[in-house]
Amino acid sequence: MKKAKIGLAAALTSAALIWPQAAGAQEDYGDKAMEHMRYLSEDIGERPAGTEDEREAKAYIETALEDMGYETKTEAFPFTRDGEELESENLSAVKPGKFKKEIIVGAHYDTVADVEGIDDNASGVGVMLETAEHLEDMDVPYTIRFIAFGAEEGGLNGSEEFVENMSNKEKNNTLAMINLDSLAAGDQMYVYGGGGKSGWYRNFAQQLAEDAGIDIQTNPGLNPAYPEGTTGLWSDHAPFQEAGIDIGYFEATNWELGEQDGYTQTEKHGAVWHDPEKDNFDFIESEFPGRMETNISGFSEVLTESLTEMKPETKAHYQQWK
Repeated sequence: MKKAKIGLAAALTSAALIWPQAAGAQEDYGDKAMEHMRYLSEDIGERPAGTEDEREAKAYIETALEDMGYETKTEAFPFTRDGEELESENLSAVKPGKFKKEIIVGAHYDTVADVEGIDDNASGVGVMLETAEHLEDMDVPYTIRFIAFGAEEGGLNGSEEFVENMSNKEKNNTLAMINLDSLAAGDQMYVYGGGGKSGWYRNFAQQLAEDAGIDIQTNPGLNPAYPEGTTGLWSDHAPFQEAGIDIGYFEATNWELGEQDGYTQTEKHGAVWHDPEKDNFDFIESEFPGRMETNISGFSEVLTESLTEMKPETKAHYQQWK
């Protein structure tokens, strides 16, 4: 919620390290995601955790997935806000793959109060739903578990709940968790990973982006608190990372601004997220014409390609990638 490009290796992906069925699978990246984003942010609007509006958003996501042919599972959980006991829900759907390992793709669907949240985080949900639709009739190498997390704002409650209920076997069987948060408004598209070898998904995604002519960078490490290629523990990737699961995290912001911590998303208007006047379709489209479509299309394409083109050798190769 809340980055200098890593050096790019020779393009080894297409010949040896991709799943053979994916090439040219989709050309309309971003269109469906934008439809979902506008419905969540404009037709539903603000979606604070524990409210009827958050439940309406969850029902919308559930219907969208079921209309694609997925079976969905809802898991309710309690959380506390300002001393009040409330309830939210995580929603998941599974796309079976050839290999036993599983990849989790997650995005939170709640917002802070009074904010439509087309960026934070209808954008992540939109890309997740579009990707689920792209993959529904395709063969994929790894099982993919799509999760819409509730109650991210104010505590990462949904993702923490999910990780707390994972068995050691399930954690060990998870190849990676890919987080989608605030993709629409920032000056630059980014992908992050863990440090060292655990950053392999970031490296893989950047290679795919380069091959497709999409400018997805990573944290340049200007702030020593956040080393190059990594990010902070402020979104739904964090509980998974702390549990020892490799992560990837797509986001749009600007790590060269402010305190160089990724919080100041734009040079023109500063942070967009959590601002009632800024985090809406009309403001972002008028102040940054075409940015949403460009970002969403790029993220959707790279995410989809990564999920369809990954092979058992991919992780080991990109652990050594420079």
